[in-house]
Amino acid sequence: MTSAPTTDSPTMRGAPIGFVEFVALVASLMSLTALGIDSMLPALPAIGETLGVASDNARQYIVTAFVIGFGVAQLVHGPLADRFGRRTVLLWSLAAYVVANLACAIAGSFTLLLVARVLGGAMIAAARVATIALVRDCYHGRAMARVMSIAFMVFMIVPILAPSFGWLVLQFGDWRLIFATIAVLTTGVLLWFYIRMPETLAPENVLPITPSRILADWRMTLVDRQSLGYMLASTALMGALYGYLNSIQQIMADVFAQAALLPVIFAASSVTMAVANLLNSRIVMRLGTRLISHGALTGLILVSLLHLAAILLGWETLVSFTVFQALTLGCFGLATSNFSAMAMENMGRIAGTASSVQGFVSVTAGAVAGALIGQAFDGTTIPLVVGFLLAGLVALVAVAVTERGRLFRPAQPSSRPA
Repeated sequence: MTSAPTTDSPTMRGAPIGFVEFVALVASLMSLTALGIDSMLPALPAIGETLGVASDNARQYIVTAFVIGFGVAQLVHGPLADRFGRRTVLLWSLAAYVVANLACAIAGSFTLLLVARVLGGAMIAAARVATIALVRDCYHGRAMARVMSIAFMVFMIVPILAPSFGWLVLQFGDWRLIFATIAVLTTGVLLWFYIRMPETLAPENVLPITPSRILADWRMTLVDRQSLGYMLASTALMGALYGYLNSIQQIMADVFAQAALLPVIFAASSVTMAVANLLNSRIVMRLGTRLISHGALTGLILVSLLHLAAILLGWETLVSFTVFQALTLGCFGLATSNFSAMAMENMGRIAGTASSVQGFVSVTAGAVAGALIGQAFDGTTIPLVVGFLLAGLVALVAVAVTERGRLFRPAQPSSRPA
């Protein structure tokens, strides 16, 4: 890995619309992904029953198919966003996401549903790639971390409420209505973005779509020490998160025999991610991304160790699971929002392509790791907790190598231009 000058300075250029509306729009775009995953959780048994899915573990593929499409397609959206602009790519992709959800709503077989889910994930991947590039167009350094933290805080409300949203929709119709409702909500965000958000890609930063240029930008993303290191750390933690999403419905039904409490427990154990991002937005400009994220990663490892010890000692209850998981996800949120900003710090000119490569690796590899954690479900919470512990240790190694062993330190401000 090669090293580039690092920046942790509070420089910001500003968004083309008001700050509050900008953050709300960014959060709404990102939330469509979470809604596409988490609102499905209460409906998994009904989908399996309707479409003849015999194995409970096989129902997890409804989540995994979406995430795989979401990860792989980012490699396409990145170069497109750097050539045609963030606005054009997002508008077309959101329209296609509406179509994909309508296809899910009318799917007559499990295979067709999975195909539509892959397509839906592939289309909404633009919301991650182009949105992060859009934020990077306007902010960098600690300012970008602050914007991303506030956006993630709003964004995290959706995963917290999404299972309740899915459950509520099921009170008025079957699981197909969930997909139809997502299509309607996506249409609303599309219209908001179309009316309010201009293009943020500067004309001098428009890049051609040529194999040589794309390969060069991929290489730049993968050889930059900070980009690669924090991308790998994010990948490890994302694997644990997807393992949680794959497992939580079965944990509630099979381990604790409280399937009806899924929305409540999911919200209680996830709300700390929103709180963590709110906290980060308040302190990151003063303390810096490294000090906060390295401390949060250490906290995640320690909490996972304590949780595993409680399980092995026979102390695991629904309450202890919820408390430990809430602490774990709080640390996760505090670490990953800063990891994302640091991974993008040196990638300003190729923000779209860099975001796509980082997203492809973290989401796709994370989805595979999450699927392995989910498929390891054995009627206990041990596979999930061990998954978080191992993910934290792998992330710590990646961060330590990236920082050459110098952890828990604020980076020195640099004059490197945005």
